[in-house]
Amino acid sequence: MSERISFQGEPGANSHIAAHEAYPNLEPLPCASFEDAFAAVSEGQARYAMIPVENSVAGRVADVHTLIPESGLYIVGERFVPIRHQLLGLEGAKLNELTHVRSHPQALGQCRKQLRDLGVVAVKTADTAGAAREIAELGDPKVGALASALAADIYGLQVLKPDIADAVHNTTRFLVFSREEQRAPANNGPCMTSFVFRVRNVAAALYKALGGF
Repeated sequence: MSERISFQGEPGANSHIAAHEAYPNLEPLPCASFEDAFAAVSEGQARYAMIPVENSVAGRVADVHTLIPESGLYIVGERFVPIRHQLLGLEGAKLNELTHVRSHPQALGQCRKQLRDLGVVAVKTADTAGAAREIAELGDPKVGALASALAADIYGLQVLKPDIADAVHNTTRFLVFSREEQRAPANNGPCMTSFVFRVRNVAAALYKALGGF
């Protein structure tokens, strides 16, 4: 099996950062979609997949909870990563001259108030690091991106406004997936249990499913 860890996004994405922090000795494998990141593990191209499932500000990551049971993979790890969005621009660009800011919908949502105060137009892209690459290629000083400091280094951009998220404690929960089942390490701390289930379209179905808790 390849000694790689897959993630959705381009180099410099927050998932890339999470993967490197958790498994610094594994080669990162960028994937275009969550489906591709799961498939890389299923097909033996990667040992693990690092997948975001929820954010403390924006809530759950869309579609991931549908893909998890379909993947047939095991959850073997968990990581909480502080998300630090940087407002990036071209070298020489000025903050007060920005007209548009590109990023993933989750990042735009987590910085909504700050962007509104700046008076810029939010433009949705596939991921944060991809937005950084796009503005570097575009070469327009009036277009910025929300991405990580790592993305700024990779794509030669400058930080116009650091740590721009609306909430101070902005954290994303990631899960690690593998083809092979692994025993969880001993842990005396608090535990989090997640359920993925489907209910019939009848009155009080959700209450009946969760009433025992």
